[in-house]
Amino acid sequence: MRIAGFSLDCERLPAPLPIWRATVRAETWRVLARGVSEQGGRLLALWASDCTRGAAGSLVVSSAYVVREGLLWLDLPLGERRSSYPDLAPIFPCAARMQRAAADLLGVTADGAADQRPWLNHGAWPAGCFPLCHGALEKNSEVAREVSDYAFVRVEGDGVHEIPVGPVHAGIIEPGHFRFSVVGEKVLRLEQRLGYKHKGIEQRFTELPPLEAYRLAGRVSGDSTVAYAWAWCMALESLAGCQVSERAASLRALLLERERVANHLGDLGALGNDAAFAFGLAQFSRLREDWLRLAREAFGHRLMMDCIVPGGVAMDIDQATSDRLARQCDLIEREVQALRQVYDEHAGLQDRFMTTGRVPPELAARLGLTGLAGRASGRAADLRCDQPWPPYDRLAVKMSTQGNGDVAARVAVRFDEIQESLRLLRLLLSQLGEGETRSALRLPAKAACGAGWVEGWRGEVFVALLWDGEGGANAIRRCHVHDPSWQNWPVLEHAVIGNIVPDFPLINKSFNLSYAGHDL
Repeated sequence: MRIAGFSLDCERLPAPLPIWRATVRAETWRVLARGVSEQGGRLLALWASDCTRGAAGSLVVSSAYVVREGLLWLDLPLGERRSSYPDLAPIFPCAARMQRAAADLLGVTADGAADQRPWLNHGAWPAGCFPLCHGALEKNSEVAREVSDYAFVRVEGDGVHEIPVGPVHAGIIEPGHFRFSVVGEKVLRLEQRLGYKHKGIEQRFTELPPLEAYRLAGRVSGDSTVAYAWAWCMALESLAGCQVSERAASLRALLLERERVANHLGDLGALGNDAAFAFGLAQFSRLREDWLRLAREAFGHRLMMDCIVPGGVAMDIDQATSDRLARQCDLIEREVQALRQVYDEHAGLQDRFMTTGRVPPELAARLGLTGLAGRASGRAADLRCDQPWPPYDRLAVKMSTQGNGDVAARVAVRFDEIQESLRLLRLLLSQLGEGETRSALRLPAKAACGAGWVEGWRGEVFVALLWDGEGGANAIRRCHVHDPSWQNWPVLEHAVIGNIVPDFPLINKSFNLSYAGHDL
């Protein structure tokens, strides 16, 4: 593969999507990043690893780029006496928080980074402890007693005051802190502080039997349990060289599209409610509840947890169940079309939606806005269309995009994607294909790597997996999971600027980003 004049010696991973991996040197780290950017590529994820158990000089920084050819995974070994690497934030602003998280977890820092405040570490970790370094938890048993203050950026001027919100909120929602700088009700600046839900997910992966870790993957972010489980299983299957059957792939896509519909139904109702249109909440909540109840009957769980397993799926459906699922698609489609007309023609609702929380296409491209929110700001990227893997390679998915980048655009994309997902579900149900629902995996006895890459309802979910063939029952050396919320949380800070404080819940819900998937 050739980028920015460099010919990279890449290893093609045996995954259903085109994924390459290469090792680079420090002097080419930023050159390659700039070349990817100039060629229209984008940064998907950045993380660090301690690659040799108990050995010095084993730290590696990795990045994953989406390029024209697919996914490019680059490793930068830091060497024995180095714990720093070139800063990527000037090229890809979304790298800033990922770099700060890597510093907290493994002690590696980006040279010259403008923002080097801690991100996941709120001051309650053992002093000098980097949790993902091998042996860190055993070496550091004394917990720091004082929680350090976070240096929020202050806005000065006549009439400027701050409104702190969270991390504990009035409703049953996840914790996050939002610091508003306002004049009157107009927002001048929003700064977020996340990380309150960090619970050591990536470390826990290395402690689990590999064939059982899919259950943890499905609990990284509960609203995306199917996407995470599929990405994890894809990574494990790629390092094992396992191919799933046509039927298993179709059933996985069936689950993924049902997950997409369920979340869009919930969001559309919540967005109506945030704009004082309780009728919308009542109607979409009813539809979502019916959708989840049939999922429970057909797949054993309302959210379809633990349905995707290494090698395939844990269940199958008979013709009677298939017919019920298809009939529900027809019913939901008619009702959603009627509700869309109500939303489109409701003057008060449209007044709240239009021009609110706008992210213009130029800003979206600069900041790396991705997934559903990105498509609402003119970012035409959807893995199901760009790199269709089985069974999407035979479904001809139609991508929905909007150009206004406001709440109304994000609502429109949700309506469009429900319509398309229902079409895909009917196609899948009519041609599930043949084959066993689950294939056996033969995990390698030597070091290997795997990757999983799936278009979840919120955006791209990515899993990078390093395998230690000599590790016995705990052979997972490193597992990095990435949620699209990493890219999109910083953009929300920009989307709120110039709006009034009471519109923040509406703008926030129109993005509907994950705390748990981000904090890990």
